[in-house]
Formats: sequence, C-alpha cells, structure tokens
Amino acid sequence: MRVGIDFDNTLVCCAPLFHRVALERGLVPPHLPATKDAVRNYLMDLGRETDWTELQGTVYGPRLCEALPFPGAREFVVLCRQKNIPVGVVSHKTRHALCGPAHNLHDAGYRWLESAGFFDQDVISRDQVFFEPSRAAKLNRIRALGCSHFIDDLREVFSEPRFPVEVKKWLFDPDSSQKGSKDTRSFSTWVQLSGALEEDF
Repeated sequence: MRVGIDFDNTLVCCAPLFHRVALERGLVPPHLPATKDAVRNYLMDLGRETDWTELQGTVYGPRLCEALPFPGAREFVVLCRQKNIPVGVVSHKTRHALCGPAHNLHDAGYRWLESAGFFDQDVISRDQVFFEPSRAAKLNRIRALGCSHFIDDLREVFSEPRFPVEVKKWLFDPDSSQKGSKDTRSFSTWVQLSGALEEDF
C-alpha cells in the first residue's frame, strides 16, 4: 500500500484565503461566497482571466503561509506513518507564477509543509514531495511511485485517460459539490479518509 496526496486544496485549505486576498484587491464584492470556485467564476465571467491568474500566483506564493491545513489532514498522514504506509505528495504546480511577480511557488509549498508540521519527525519525508510542472508529469509521477491510492480534490485528474488504472481514486470533496462516479470514492472530511484507510489496510 502506498498513498499519494495532492497538495493545493487537498492538504492545504486555500478557499478562505482566495476570498480574503480578492477582497483586499477589490476584485470581488463582499457578498460573494468565500470559496475558490466562486472567486474564479466571478472573475472569469467578467473576462478577467489575468486578474485570476495573478491572484493564484499570490495565494499559492507569498500568501500561502496564511492558509491552514484541512482538519484531520496531518492526522491522516501520521496514521499512515504509524502503519508504515509510504506517503508522497504529488501536485501539479509550476515553479513560478504565470502572471505578475515571479513568485517561487515550489519554495512556498515547502515552507507551508514545514510550518504546518508535515516535516516534523518525517511525518512526510521532504524527498517524497513532488511539485510537477504539468498534469501529465503529475500522472507520470503517480505511476512511477507505485501509488495504490491517490487523493485529489479535482475529479478531472481521475478522468484523465493516462491516470493509472490500478490506482484507487479517492476524491476529497469538502463541499460535496462534485458528481459521483462508479470508480471514484468521495469523501468530505479527512476523518472519513482515515476510516477508509483503516478499512483498506
């Protein structure tokens, strides 16, 4: 058994931060729901794709330190360690922001994992964190690691034709907003994921 975990919006909860930074910049009205999708859809509907891309660079870069882990995420990884189940973080993340200042998003991700305690006592080994420049590279990494399970917040990752067929698909969907499918298990909390891990171990 080997578990792979996505990073943004799976381990780290970025939705409130997206809303907060967008409000600070005057990009969205105060009444907009405090979710990443609401902010993205609002800006994209107005044709403000550049604003959205720059906002991502800020949130995933210098402001990422303000985001919190999803409740139970670190405890899930600790449970894996207690059971001697290898864990790797595999995320599609370019090294630098695509618009605006060239923030180093990889460095921001490593700093966040350290500050959130994921590197304490090798809860996750630093050399098992992989920030990949494309989704194709992410899928190749999942395959190369030999993951038996992968946890991601995006169903479209699991729908990719090149997603390894032998890997169990565990969708982290805290808002219960994504449609189900026969080959994917959906979970709204990390406590549920920990229960499923116990069942499969």
